[in-house]
Amino acid sequence: MILILKPNPDQARIATLIGHIKKMGLSVNYSEGSRTTILGLLGDTSAIDPEDFEVFDIVERVQRVTEPFKQVNRKMHPEDTVIEVAGRKIGAGYFNVFAGPCSVESEEQILEVAERVKKAGASFLRGGAFKPRTSPYSFQGLEAEGLKLLLEAKRQTGMPIVTEIMSEKHLDLFADVDIIQLGARNMQNFMLLKELGRSDKPILLKRGLSATMEEFLMAAEYIFAGGNKNVMLCERGIRTFETMIRNNLDISAVPLVKSLTHLPIIIDPSHAAGKRELVQPLSRAAIAAGADGLMIETHNNPACALCDGAQSLDLPMFDNVMDDIKRRVAFEGRSM
Repeated sequence: MILILKPNPDQARIATLIGHIKKMGLSVNYSEGSRTTILGLLGDTSAIDPEDFEVFDIVERVQRVTEPFKQVNRKMHPEDTVIEVAGRKIGAGYFNVFAGPCSVESEEQILEVAERVKKAGASFLRGGAFKPRTSPYSFQGLEAEGLKLLLEAKRQTGMPIVTEIMSEKHLDLFADVDIIQLGARNMQNFMLLKELGRSDKPILLKRGLSATMEEFLMAAEYIFAGGNKNVMLCERGIRTFETMIRNNLDISAVPLVKSLTHLPIIIDPSHAAGKRELVQPLSRAAIAAGADGLMIETHNNPACALCDGAQSLDLPMFDNVMDDIKRRVAFEGRSM
């Protein structure tokens, strides 16, 4: 249930109303936008009569939220959320590019890629230390050593880092990571979602291979329910009957997410396509659809990459794609 307040409500009366709500055994999500102030009631509101709040003269109207996702719902928070990470803003007109290799392979590799993607204009360095792979015999990442190399690249280049977590047991290792990525295969790892909810780290939540939009947003709701409000979504393609590409990029997810939630949404064209030649056209589509950023796999030598070389841009290709991205983001009136 949400309470939409009248314009310019008195703060003392808001405090009285919030106190009344808490006495009812509910918690309150306070959202103050440029034109609207909303109080979201969290808890079991099924037995509450909306007329109970009409006695408060600052309440304009009462509305029930019928969707199962409550805190991430745009009805609760009409204004776009902006997440600040290491001096960068994500969401609400700010556009960011996350770039780097699928997997951290060596210090030389990650440093070269970090320096080049930073020079080209990327905001964040992405790289996998722990790698979920379909086959147990595939390269699983350098794990803790890979995290150390990412942090060294961060120290030398100043680029904030994004990397994937696979287990709640590893949270202590991610203390200096700027954004924790929760991969598609773990989107419904509910124990991990709960632990990330108790964290104060920004979370990049990827959509599962066959997840519905409701399931995707409910995964984000798990993190919000734990107290962590710094969540951004990532559409990385869904599995369909098509076999000529790795996944189908659901570009409609961008406007749909924008209508349903206040969270930023990032597009990962690399995993969606599985082919480097499709990354640029899919990036163009993402920008036009209104995405808040792109995650692009970039490698200094894709032919020798230990994983996902076919979808990784080499460094000169990344430079060209970034030039195109900058032009299109500027045309859309957003800032990088």
